[in-house]
Amino acid sequence: MSTSEVVAATVGTTVLDPESAASAVWTPQAGAVVSFSGIVRNHDGGKDVASLGYSAHPTAAAVIADVAAGIAAKYDGVRICVAHRTGPLQIGEAALVAAVASAHRGTAFAACSELVDTVKAQVPIWKEQVFGDGSVEWVGVSDAPA
Repeated sequence: MSTSEVVAATVGTTVLDPESAASAVWTPQAGAVVSFSGIVRNHDGGKDVASLGYSAHPTAAAVIADVAAGIAAKYDGVRICVAHRTGPLQIGEAALVAAVASAHRGTAFAACSELVDTVKAQVPIWKEQVFGDGSVEWVGVSDAPA
């Protein structure tokens, strides 16, 4: 029996707060809280990024919930919060936040790392980047579900 818990796993337009995610998973039993913030940067591939936005497939919320549940099942005694933002974002805003609490740091680091990697690999969310030169690039579209 797992003693893990998914506190939140969401996809939406709400502004993400990394500190709130970390606070949400902490309990007095947790000796470690590891968090990750994927922040919009002003460059990619040697080009200046002027703006970007994220779009999600209608199944994205269910997929991120399944991913979080899978990590919770794999790592006993963790508490998980993960959220991915959609819509237009500004440079410096969080696009993805994840926080994992555990009694021990090794478990928290491993679970948080695997959580972020799995979200990025499996959740059907695509990024549209508009570069300073006016060109546009879509990231992740080739992985779109049918």
